[in-house]
Amino acid sequence: MTRFDRYFTYQLTVLFGFFSLILVSIYWVNRAVVLFDQILADGQSAGTFIALTLFTLPNVMRMVLPISAFVATVYATNRLITESELVIPQAIGMSLWRLARPVAVFGLLASLLMGLFVHFLVPVSRTELAERSAAVEADVSTRLLTEGRFLHPVRGVTLYIRSIQRDGEMRDVFLSDARSPTARIDYVAARAYLVREEAGPKLVMVNGTAHSYDLATERLSATTFANFTYDISALMSAGGRGRPSVREYGTATLFNPDELALAVTGEEPARFLYEGHLRIAQPFNPLVVSLMGFAALMLGGYSRFGVWPQIGLAVGLIILLQALENATADITRRDITLWPLIYLPSLLGLLSAGTMLWIACRPALFRRPGAAEVAP
Repeated sequence: MTRFDRYFTYQLTVLFGFFSLILVSIYWVNRAVVLFDQILADGQSAGTFIALTLFTLPNVMRMVLPISAFVATVYATNRLITESELVIPQAIGMSLWRLARPVAVFGLLASLLMGLFVHFLVPVSRTELAERSAAVEADVSTRLLTEGRFLHPVRGVTLYIRSIQRDGEMRDVFLSDARSPTARIDYVAARAYLVREEAGPKLVMVNGTAHSYDLATERLSATTFANFTYDISALMSAGGRGRPSVREYGTATLFNPDELALAVTGEEPARFLYEGHLRIAQPFNPLVVSLMGFAALMLGGYSRFGVWPQIGLAVGLIILLQALENATADITRRDITLWPLIYLPSLLGLLSAGTMLWIACRPALFRRPGAAEVAP
């Protein structure tokens, strides 16, 4: 029955690709809308937007693959049942354990694909996304050169530019600096220029007035200037790359973090160890949910209402499995010595799938005595 295995695995793979494409599109569009608002608000280009959204795809795929594997398995198995395609292999003596073999092969392939994302693509994409985001935050020219809007680069600073010429000249500039606890200074200039120097970018204002308000004496003084240089390097340092996340490191580093990684992240070795075990356990999710979905649909006999009760059972078991995974993750984060609990959901999922297949192979266990007998 190698041909049947290839046929069933092909059906599962095609549906897996289809549902993955649909789910990734939904997740990616939702994420892209948020990034689109942020990028355009900062004055970035469309290329920056595309690059940032592409770096979010590996993590989206990591979340979508188990769902796609489960939906593909349930859909394909349900179609084979409703179209009576499983009757022939069962009629020639194939057991449900044998029928589950293509599902297991498909689950292993999906798990290998998820392992590729979890161990390699997701950490790299997280690092690139963090660095690109930091570069966007640190780009003062794009953050400040936005006309017709009141901008707040940092807390206590407000900037307004009426218009920006093609040569970079800014017209009718208003800058308010209220970061000092004792005074507030408002600058109004007819023209301004952004000048880059080795010490940092400077805002050169021409033909303007500085209004200084003393908060203690409540006195306002005005100073007229022909040109005035305002240091905005502090605005650039307000953005930038923060501490790297533990999830950006490779799996080998997670199990054996060096002193540099601990110092840079500010995390304890237990946090690295937790993420390492979690990264080992996650790739098994597509295999577990695929077998659970197939085993649940094998329960019960023929019904005019189809296999909707079995599908409901499979969905309920997946929800319980996810709740258990969240609970064990919370427990393990609080006490890393309990790290074996990270693998408990996967083991229980395989055990539940095996139990359902064992029950499905013995329908007589739940048959009422005499139910199959014909009355005289």
